[in-house]
Amino acid sequence: MNPSPAPVTWYREPIVWLLIALPLSAVVAGFATLWLALRSDDGLVVDDYYRRGVEINRTLDRDRAAAARGIAARVQFDDARRGAQIELNLPIGQGPQKLEVQLLHATRAGYDRRIVTARATDGAYHVALIGLVPGRYHIELASDDWRLLGSLRIPEDMRLELVPVAGLVAH
Repeated sequence: MNPSPAPVTWYREPIVWLLIALPLSAVVAGFATLWLALRSDDGLVVDDYYRRGVEINRTLDRDRAAAARGIAARVQFDDARRGAQIELNLPIGQGPQKLEVQLLHATRAGYDRRIVTARATDGAYHVALIGLVPGRYHIELASDDWRLLGSLRIPEDMRLELVPVAGLVAH
């Protein structure tokens, strides 16, 4: 008599596990992709393109105004990176009462900072910058009718000179 072979159970076959592992890994990767998509905000999509186009013209007028008035600024960060002092090259008392300072992170809109600061008695503007994430930032100093642009790297840059955007002249 022939002995019957031992019954083979499916979970002991490597090919079965291979066939299960491939689709299962695709499902796990899909959930990981979904988690990343929901957790991070790209911040790059603009809802109203027409309004942004109109704002560009107003922004260019502000750049031209800064160039026509010869406005420049020096930004000096303190050693502990807890603040900055901004000095405009205007005569004392002729600077705006309030200055809007925007630090725009180059890649992550969630790290952007917008600060409105008043002119101090020494004619400078002092800004508290607690908890800035290291990286590249675009900086914008703005008043009602002009603005200055520049860029810096945190924590490498301790001093920054801002001048009107090159190539713009007053018309």
